[in-house]
Amino acid sequence: QVQLVESGGGLVQAGGSLRLSCAVSGRTFSNYAMGWFRQAPGKAREFVAGISWSGGIPNYADSVKGRFTISRDNAKNTLYLQMNSMKPEDTAVYYCATGRHQLATKYPSDYDYWGQGTQVTVSS
Repeated sequence: QVQLVESGGGLVQAGGSLRLSCAVSGRTFSNYAMGWFRQAPGKAREFVAGISWSGGIPNYADSVKGRFTISRDNAKNTLYLQMNSMKPEDTAVYYCATGRHQLATKYPSDYDYWGQGTQVTVSS
């Protein structure tokens, strides 16, 4: 059974930082791309960042480029999202997901297993 467990969410002031983690079990973590998505109230789920199976090809949504960094530790089966210079519009539930392939895309349909989500709130 594949499980993804996010942690690290919380409340932060604008300009602050948070680091999200996603622990994966039940799957060969290093074989697949990974991604972070987020969903704000009343909005569709949107792509935040993705990373290839080897960690060599990260990609980001334009809204977070230069502020967020995605990384992975294949030895620990863990995905990370370092979020800096946070803005109130970053407020959302953040989800990690395992990709169906080795390269990450921005499309939710290219991801097959999802975590339960962790709330991130940025106050102004």
